[in-house]
Amino acid sequence: MLSFADDLKFSKELAQKMAAGFGGGMGMQQETCGAVTGAIMVLGLLKGEEVNNNDELKSAAYGGVKDLIRDFVTAYKTTQCRELIDCDLNTPEGSAKFTEEKIMENICAGCVEKAVQIIEEITR
Repeated sequence: MLSFADDLKFSKELAQKMAAGFGGGMGMQQETCGAVTGAIMVLGLLKGEEVNNNDELKSAAYGGVKDLIRDFVTAYKTTQCRELIDCDLNTPEGSAKFTEEKIMENICAGCVEKAVQIIEEITR
């Protein structure tokens, strides 16, 4: 969300607020990676105009999401946070591993970068 705030004409502060719950695979549940979730929201904002009443536009928006997920899975084999980072964020041991191995910098940042790259390719 933050990477596209300027393009979407809203503040970086608002982008951070909107995406606040995505971290840790949506609220630390380690489900879909927050980078993927945020990217889906960006795609909706970029491509989803008047989708609700237009099957053609809805199909195009869904196609963009399918492309995003396909390309992300090609790069990382999964969209699931728990599989991407290989630790349980909800345990003291997992939290320690996350910090000690600098998983945010070594894995999560790359996931965000890849999601941004995919969106840029999809929306060209």
